[in-house]
Amino acid sequence: MVVLDGESLTPEAVARIAREYGEVTISPSAIQKMEASRQLVEEIGSEGRVAYGVTTGIGELANVSIPSDDLRQLQRNIARSHAAGTGEPLLEDVVRAMMVLRANGLAKGHSGVRPALVEVLCQMLNQGVHPVVPQKGSVGASGDLAPLAHMTLVMIGEGEATYRGQRLSGTEALAGAGIEPVELQPKEGLALINGTSLMAAYGCLAVHDGLALLKDALIAGSISFEALKGSPVPFDSRIHALRAHPGQATTARNLLQSLEDSEIIPSHPGPHKVQDPYTLRCMPQVFGAVLDVLRQAETVFSVEANSATDNPLLFPEEGEFLSGGNFHGQPLAFMMDFLAIALSALGTFSERRVARLVDGNVSGLPPFLTPKSGLHSGLMLMQYTAAALASENKVFAHPASVDSIPTSANQEDFVPMGPAAGEKLFHIIRNVRTLLGIEYLCASQGLEFEKSLDPGKGPLTAYRFLRQHVAPLEEDRPLSPDLEVITSLLEGGKIVEAVEAEIGPILA
Repeated sequence: MVVLDGESLTPEAVARIAREYGEVTISPSAIQKMEASRQLVEEIGSEGRVAYGVTTGIGELANVSIPSDDLRQLQRNIARSHAAGTGEPLLEDVVRAMMVLRANGLAKGHSGVRPALVEVLCQMLNQGVHPVVPQKGSVGASGDLAPLAHMTLVMIGEGEATYRGQRLSGTEALAGAGIEPVELQPKEGLALINGTSLMAAYGCLAVHDGLALLKDALIAGSISFEALKGSPVPFDSRIHALRAHPGQATTARNLLQSLEDSEIIPSHPGPHKVQDPYTLRCMPQVFGAVLDVLRQAETVFSVEANSATDNPLLFPEEGEFLSGGNFHGQPLAFMMDFLAIALSALGTFSERRVARLVDGNVSGLPPFLTPKSGLHSGLMLMQYTAAALASENKVFAHPASVDSIPTSANQEDFVPMGPAAGEKLFHIIRNVRTLLGIEYLCASQGLEFEKSLDPGKGPLTAYRFLRQHVAPLEEDRPLSPDLEVITSLLEGGKIVEAVEAEIGPILA
């Protein structure tokens, strides 16, 4: 059970709730804070004070005063009119992440909503009621309006949701789960739709996935290192102490940890060549740079997960109601574009080792890693697939956050395009996972030609685990099924789990 208090939600917890169906509840302190800010909203309404989105229209219509009898209708209208998304539905894990992030932001107690709204979101998460949310339509300011409006429609018994494998009306889905729809009060429709929750969902899940991919990259890279008979000298801690990037030192240590007890390394003390190619020698520098970006992103999305990002915000102790721009997704868009660049590089780095493994001119291994080259093509086409994916990632890595198209009659005249950054980033993550699967396939095949000596503990554990699922290549066969099996193991974290059980935590 994850307790939502508006202060302590982590990207890791978001991923657990989104993908493992972890349950959520609200902390008593959060309920108290929400009640205090709600009381201020009611005071503002009863006094007839001008307050954006409470007693006025929104966006360019902020100067239109709304009669007191229409304030509830205004909130329903906001949810309905902003549910204007298009495209395929968001993946279920993204929707769940978006829901818990919206709930936690409201639980911070500065949005003026009743605790009942957050309780309904928690019930929907716990009972598996997932709004059908079109993928496209948000520019990332004023928050993720369209996606969150589709979520809000289900909360009021409208729209569509999936429940127990069926796509139903919002009314049917809530009724099936025994959840009462909410009746929106002043400020509540605006508070629900006006936040960065979709962008933050993409980012939190990407941080989780990126760290998992980097662990697999270190393991796959260490198998390639052994198959290509690399030198461990570049991983010496004295080198990395002279360039104090923390990720570089960590990944160098991880590589040495993985290669411990190798029988292959002492068999070629060298210098069999003056220096290894960058794809082996510079592993700490490249892996470390990716780790540093992931850690920076982890900080950014941890902050965002515990932020109040709607507008206006309430400060009950001072009795104030302030308009601002916390809904603007610029820091998230920048960070997701940076992650896209880093993870694209991680995939390209892997593809270059694959190219080296299959090239008999530079690897010292049989051409295309087959014992019967000529009659058999071996893993030749695996590098083609890797090249295609790495090239596609370079297109997806183009930053979305450099663009802006004004909205709301030029009132919202600079927007970050953060959801597009998140959507591209998810494509890159899927491609990198497959690229690492290709490296696992090729590198483990490379070890088939050095059976008299064992690699280090990490590569050996991974190799033995892979061989439980994919046989070595002795004659040509279709390779797509093998790749699907390995990619599935990556997605489930199974290879990392086996290796960490043997050598200890990676990236610690």
